[in-house]
Amino acid sequence: ELLGVLNDTERSQLYLVAVYVQLEWPHLIFPLSAQLHSLRTAYTRSDVTPSRFQREVSTMLERLGWSHTFEYETTEGFSLDLAQP
Repeated sequence: ELLGVLNDTERSQLYLVAVYVQLEWPHLIFPLSAQLHSLRTAYTRSDVTPSRFQREVSTMLERLGWSHTFEYETTEGFSLDLAQP
C-alpha cells in the first residue's frame, strides 16, 4: 500500500490536498477517499506548539473582553490559533 511507505508529514500533506479538492471540486471523488481517515489522523496527530507571542495575544484579547478558544480544532482537523466557534 502506498500510504504505508509515507510518514505522518507526507500523509498530512495528502490530507490537505484532499480537503482542497473537496472544497474546490465537491463533485469529484478524491482518489484516496478510502484512506481519508488515515490521512486526517496523521494531520491531527501533529503536535500543536503555540508560541509565546500567541499566548500573549490571547491574554491581551481576553483582557479586552474578546472571549475566544485558544488552539481551536475545526471539524476538518485544522487548528486555529484563536477562534470564536
